[in-house]
Amino acid sequence: MSKIIVAATPVHGHVAPLLTVAADLVRRGHELTVLTGARYKERTEAVGASFVALPEAADYDERQMDREFPRRSLLPPGPAQIGFDLKHVFGDPVPAQYEALRRLLADLPAIAVISDGLFLGALPLSLASGPGTRPITVSLGIAPLFPATGWGEEVHVDAQQHLEKVFESVGVTLPGFVLSSLITVPDHYLQLTIPEFEFPRDDLPGSFRFIGPLPPAPVGAFERPSWWAELSEKHPLVVTTQGTFANVDLEELVIPTVRVLGDSEALVVATTARSGGAEEVRRLMGNVPGNARLAEFVPFDLLLPFADVLVTNGGYGGVHTALRHGVPLVVGGATEDKPLIAARVEWSGAGVNLGTARPDDADLRTALNTVLSTPSYRTRAQELRDSFTHYDALESIAALVAD
Repeated sequence: MSKIIVAATPVHGHVAPLLTVAADLVRRGHELTVLTGARYKERTEAVGASFVALPEAADYDERQMDREFPRRSLLPPGPAQIGFDLKHVFGDPVPAQYEALRRLLADLPAIAVISDGLFLGALPLSLASGPGTRPITVSLGIAPLFPATGWGEEVHVDAQQHLEKVFESVGVTLPGFVLSSLITVPDHYLQLTIPEFEFPRDDLPGSFRFIGPLPPAPVGAFERPSWWAELSEKHPLVVTTQGTFANVDLEELVIPTVRVLGDSEALVVATTARSGGAEEVRRLMGNVPGNARLAEFVPFDLLLPFADVLVTNGGYGGVHTALRHGVPLVVGGATEDKPLIAARVEWSGAGVNLGTARPDDADLRTALNTVLSTPSYRTRAQELRDSFTHYDALESIAALVAD
């Protein structure tokens, strides 16, 4: 069978889907080597793949972004922060990423390199030589498409110039705006969603395909909390989370959701996705309402089948997990690509876009009541769920690397 390299930006939301792909390819008999951050070594080896750590210049800990990139926290969410990320979080690691790939390929005759869409160090591999002289390059769209060609070019002139110099330093030239090159440069760009959850556009290359979202990773051992039986009782269930990345300040969305529903008939399950988060909610709130259940981690594929709505800041994976279970959403996010995801939730009819990461209580309560009382949101979420069944993301990826 084939030797394949998987390369992932050292961020949970990038690594997790790539490890799902790696695990599937291992099950199919391929030999997988995963190149990513050092802290993902055990998780990589657990799926049966070989692990290679990114060089220090390309590795960082997303849990300590203020320490790793101290200037980032001084910038407001939106274009300024996105521009910083393009330059420094994703752009500056390119030489070290590319060199790591070249070293790997010198010893490993891989037929394919599969990377997440923002692992920019894979782009020079495609640009340096044509197909047939190197492994095929497959990029996975783990984030929403940026708007059509031309969007952001004026806003991100500085980032574009910075990245052009970075790519020139490794001997290649970006063929255009970086956010367009992400899609046009790889041999195959596979978007992990369906057309019904993406704004229509007519400028995508022939190498682009929608392949649907990835299936859930195996849950593994999970001890259900004492309140689990309450999920089956006859009351609305509201789940809230700020995901695994933008969850430092739980007073943005998690605590307000618990607070505004404190006098309702709903059961509220708040998951913090980080150690100590549940205790932090208790400390900050003082008195946690009696209808709230706090947890640091609950597998959503076990929890969401009971849910009536998910309140989230809009991570791509979490939103698709909700839709996979036909659960409508209330979304409020301001950082990274979250406003783009929230816009798609609103456009698709699957939920309400709060338009901010820090809604006031009145707006949040209105959004929750709207989704809970308007059947069309759940109907639309269920229609998207049904559309997912027409796609098989893992089979689509495996077909590209078949012998």
